[in-house]
Amino acid sequence: MQREFLAEDTVRTHYWHKLNGGKIQCDLCPRKCQLKEGQRGMCFVRACKEGEIVLTTYGRSSGFCIDPIEKKPLNHFLPGTAVLSFGTAGCNLGCLFCQNWDISKSREIDKLADRAEPEIVAKAAKQLGCKSVAFTYNDPVIFMEYAIDIAKECRKMGIKTVAVTAGYISEEPRKEFYKYIDAANIDLKSFSNDFYRKICKAELQPVLDTLKYVYHQTATWLEITTLLIPGHNDSDREVSALSEWIVSELGSDVPLHFSAFHPDYRMMDVAPTPAATLRRARKIAMNSGLNFVYVGNVHDEEASSTYCKKCKKLLIGRDWYEITAYNLDSAGRCNHCGAECPGIFLDTCGNWGQRRQPVRLENFR
Repeated sequence: MQREFLAEDTVRTHYWHKLNGGKIQCDLCPRKCQLKEGQRGMCFVRACKEGEIVLTTYGRSSGFCIDPIEKKPLNHFLPGTAVLSFGTAGCNLGCLFCQNWDISKSREIDKLADRAEPEIVAKAAKQLGCKSVAFTYNDPVIFMEYAIDIAKECRKMGIKTVAVTAGYISEEPRKEFYKYIDAANIDLKSFSNDFYRKICKAELQPVLDTLKYVYHQTATWLEITTLLIPGHNDSDREVSALSEWIVSELGSDVPLHFSAFHPDYRMMDVAPTPAATLRRARKIAMNSGLNFVYVGNVHDEEASSTYCKKCKKLLIGRDWYEITAYNLDSAGRCNHCGAECPGIFLDTCGNWGQRRQPVRLENFR
């Protein structure tokens, strides 16, 4: 489907409807912003213009960077490979702890300095040796039309696509979005609706619905991240409830990442997450039945590495984002016992390592 532009960078969308009184309701996410002419939704990038909801930042980015895929974090998806990462501006959640707030909370179009048509993004990824393109830094749900068009171009060139998202999306757009996404890391920010309401200005249930939908009804590879914030969502009871829900509703093989919080945005008064808290949470999750549990934002080689769920021997060793050992065959089976490791793997492990390389796409036009 060819996008219909109303103006430069502005395309028509179709997840909205008219209300009595002249307002237009955006139906993209559970927030359901009701807008008058000229108003923008909470996400900032979707606006009411000429009696419809439009995306105002199509083709514009806050910048592109080549990252290790493990940084997304994805540990069971093309290990060791490079991913071309980018975001736009805005977000449809209001997390007080946002660690990309300069992008996700931005209300400045001027921050979107790097222009790139979908075919240019795919072309750049191919020429730069990236195996995938990641929609990250801010939530791709809010610029889904642009993300979908990039994904379509990527598929033509054999490039995978990755969504790093909070999973806050309504049922119908969710179906369309995940048709084009090869892997997703979805934030399960807490297992408390009170936390979601007070800290994220959102609701828990739509996120749980997205997790179940992606796992059970799509071909998208799924991993989950929970940022543990001291005194807010790091209790043994909550970690146990969250882990048990994943086991019962999704299964034991979904990778779960516990990530360390550092003071940022509007939670500068909260201490960083101790490494011991992450290790304790990992132990609780594994005792709950999860086979693959990781820690992030701290240096812990053991808790960052992948072990065979059957023989318990090392499959993929990691030192930060550097692959130090790789004991899987071309079919993703353990070299020690032959058990299958769930995930999406190449014939050999990538060797991108820990590098982070900013790139400009103007040279690929």
